Amino acid sequence: MSSAILFSGQGSQYVGMCADLIEHYDVVRELVEVANNIVGYDLRSIMLNGPAETLTETRYTQPALFVHEAALLRVSGVREAATAVAGHSLGEYTALYAAGVLTFEDALRLVALRGKLMFEAGLTVPGTMAAVVGLDDDAVEAVCAQLNGKDGNVLVAANFNSPGQVVISGSADYVRSSMPIFKDRGAKIVKELQVSGAFHSPLLQVAAEPLAEALSSTEFHDAELDVYTNVTATAERRGYELRTQAAAQLTSPVRWTQTMRAMHTAGITSFLEVGPGKVLQGLVKRTIDGATIDGIDTAADVARIVAQRG
Repeated sequence: MSSAILFSGQGSQYVGMCADLIEHYDVVRELVEVANNIVGYDLRSIMLNGPAETLTETRYTQPALFVHEAALLRVSGVREAATAVAGHSLGEYTALYAAGVLTFEDALRLVALRGKLMFEAGLTVPGTMAAVVGLDDDAVEAVCAQLNGKDGNVLVAANFNSPGQVVISGSADYVRSSMPIFKDRGAKIVKELQVSGAFHSPLLQVAAEPLAEALSSTEFHDAELDVYTNVTATAERRGYELRTQAAAQLTSPVRWTQTMRAMHTAGITSFLEVGPGKVLQGLVKRTIDGATIDGIDTAADVARIVAQRG
């Protein structure tokens, strides 16, 4: 039975994340200390103590999530049984680390820069995102195609999370004024998300260019596992191609529904979410029938998974 590890993205963070891992494992304490030195501020304190308003700032959220997920990988040993990895948006960087494409240090530097650039882009180019629930992917894309570009405004499908759940992204006021149109076309719910910018849209081009420069100067090894990327929803192992897709990811849709289906078609039937919360487990359940799904977030989860392996 083939299995995949999935890594959570932004929105799953919580104050106190990683606390029990730090308490139980020396290697995690050391890892977090290394992370503090790399990012140049007290990331550990933000993860453990918040406040929530600080942790939810993109520039801090992304490094916090990456360190939490990398710590879980270090102490759980789950990578040994996996045949493939994928990560939702930010989680793709943890997937690249898990697959041996990036070192911990290089991945964290890129993640910290990515979070900082995305945070700053949100300040200079006002944008937002909204969840559209209960409308077919094609229908959401058709509305976006109809509205995108009017009077210089941006409106695109940004995250294909599961069948009937798509997130749109674009110019802040334009997204808000367009939300009723999706309801008119049959969406059950259209809800603005609490985000600081128009992620995975052309409005992030201001952040994509300096990120691409950093990616180009970072060594990307060929992957030891299949990495299913957000941009293409297909398996990739070539380091140079994974670098190219990481650069494109910031302004391209996260094709998560397509990724889960591609994994299932490739014979993957067991999925393990590594990171805070259970968001990805829910998305798998809504996308693939009959899959085995589990997750690890805390030291207790790690102990349970290790015990199951015997």
